[in-house]
Amino acid sequence: MASVDGLTDAWDWLFGGQPDPPLLLVILTGVAALAVVLTRMAWRIARNAITIAHEGGHALIALLTGRKLRGIRLHSDTSGLTLSAGRPTGPGMAFTLLAGYIAPSLIGLAGAWLLAGNRIRLLLWVAVVLLLAMLVMIRNAFGIVSIVVTTGAVFGVSWFASPDVQSVFAYAGVWFLLLGGVRPIGELQTLRGRGQLPDSDADQLAGITHVPGLVWVGFFGLVNLGALALGGYLLVKPFVDDLM
Repeated sequence: MASVDGLTDAWDWLFGGQPDPPLLLVILTGVAALAVVLTRMAWRIARNAITIAHEGGHALIALLTGRKLRGIRLHSDTSGLTLSAGRPTGPGMAFTLLAGYIAPSLIGLAGAWLLAGNRIRLLLWVAVVLLLAMLVMIRNAFGIVSIVVTTGAVFGVSWFASPDVQSVFAYAGVWFLLLGGVRPIGELQTLRGRGQLPDSDADQLAGITHVPGLVWVGFFGLVNLGALALGGYLLVKPFVDDLM
């Protein structure tokens, strides 16, 4: 009976809802995330989290479409590379290429959905599991350090921090993914316009689908802006409902 009670307690601890944070916390974490995205030095450091999500998106879709994942590399200049084996053309390759730039925003949207249900601790543990799964496929030292440090930070907050600190960390992280998913789209098109990124995901998609790269850049932007709008709504929805 004690073991059953223990499992019930663990289930409730992980999946149980937590109290709504103050609206001020939700707003301030959003403002802080926006400041990081708009500040060059802060963005230069924090962008590694966007790269992790970007390459994780490539890797996940490669596996789901039946491609063989060879490995992931994360670099200190915040670039990354995901290698998979399979047909160089076709839907599997196209969806794998498509996933990278929209992955951070869609992950942020999923996180906003969990936070709207007050599943803060569950969000943090899902992040830990995904990061550990990604760690297995990392193939360079900087990438390993990046994933280990990120996983350690998320795990430490989920296990040791108070509910208030968990709320700040979770909301700031989700806001950052939602907002930070938008900026790389502008950077992508800027580099493409200068001819400095001829093998970008958008240009590789253009080669496979015969749809111009600029159209794919626009698609990335629309998806990420839509995720930001919907995710932002989900984050403030409990307070809107209370007012109504």
